[in-house]
Amino acid sequence: MGLVTEILILPAAPFRGIGWVLGKVVQAAEQEYYDPGPVQEQLAELERAREAGRVTDEEFNEQEEGLLRRLEEIRAYQLRSAGSIGT
Repeated sequence: MGLVTEILILPAAPFRGIGWVLGKVVQAAEQEYYDPGPVQEQLAELERAREAGRVTDEEFNEQEEGLLRRLEEIRAYQLRSAGSIGT
């Protein structure tokens, strides 16, 4: 970009900076939300709770179903993200 262009777009610099920061915040939030680690840990803890008798089989099945759906959602997101990076 030329000097004149830089001078003309200078007033918009704070907005571009805010947009960049917001983009990074959204990216970090998505990475945390779509991290399979905590969901897998919840599944392991649920299994331990069932083995210890703290959770009935019915409660286990209900909670496990929700956690497995969440894992499917995470994997679908990861596949979509990998596909959009490759294009």
